[in-house]
Amino acid sequence: QLVESGGGLVQPGGSLRLSCAASGFPFSRYAMKWYRQAPGKERELVAGITSDGGSTSYVDSVKGRFTISRDNAKNTVYLQMNSLKPEDTAVYYCNAQWVKMATVTTYIYWGQGTQVTVSS
Repeated sequence: QLVESGGGLVQPGGSLRLSCAASGFPFSRYAMKWYRQAPGKERELVAGITSDGGSTSYVDSVKGRFTISRDNAKNTVYLQMNSLKPEDTAVYYCNAQWVKMATVTTYIYWGQGTQVTVSS
């Protein structure tokens, strides 16, 4: 299970920190990602982090403004969002994915989403 929190209404230029708490699976094995979906648009991959936190990646539109991190001791992944823009308005979803190589089986979990609205 994945549970997001931290969304809300913020003015342009403001900041928010999203959290995603995991339970019921071995969190430290899983790569974690944040996606977002704006009204009328397809779901978009925003940021990702490897299982050990050693590598991160971002969509170009958020580079330099968003930071993904994780705390495996707390089974939680974060998305720090700074310098927010109206175009960042979307529902943000947490995703966990692990490929069990022995059986080539992919395990995927999704959170329920948290709304982020950037508006003056």
